[in-house]
Amino acid sequence: MQIIDVTHDYDVSPDRLRMLVTDFGALAETMQGRARLYGLPSGRLQQGQVLDVQISLFGVMPRRPYRIEVLECDDRLRHLRSSKNGMGVRRRDHRVRVLDLPQDSRLHDRIELDAGWRTALFAAWVRRMYRARHKPRLRMLAEGRY
Repeated sequence: MQIIDVTHDYDVSPDRLRMLVTDFGALAETMQGRARLYGLPSGRLQQGQVLDVQISLFGVMPRRPYRIEVLECDDRLRHLRSSKNGMGVRRRDHRVRVLDLPQDSRLHDRIELDAGWRTALFAAWVRRMYRARHKPRLRMLAEGRY
């Protein structure tokens, strides 16, 4: 098991940032070029959702089954917790917190990853992928989409 923490600050209100990070369309857009999710619904994620989708690395590798379970989604606390598995990952527990800072907001992702003997390799990929989501989010916020 490995724990990955990724934090980014945004010059927007925490509620705008929360709307962005809980939108399936924004999720798909932040993953462009790295992975493509097939079967992802539109709209916002909701507590209790179980999504059986397919994922393709870089959008060109063969599609593989991938399950996303939304365990908690609290808009008031700006907290999200999900569990994901598939693609060789036994378990990926993901916690998202949007924090209210004096001038802006902070997004904190914490990922607990178990991929057996491949955990270190998957952790490097996950760390890179979550860091890469920052620029597309900045663009979407600057465009006023959230």
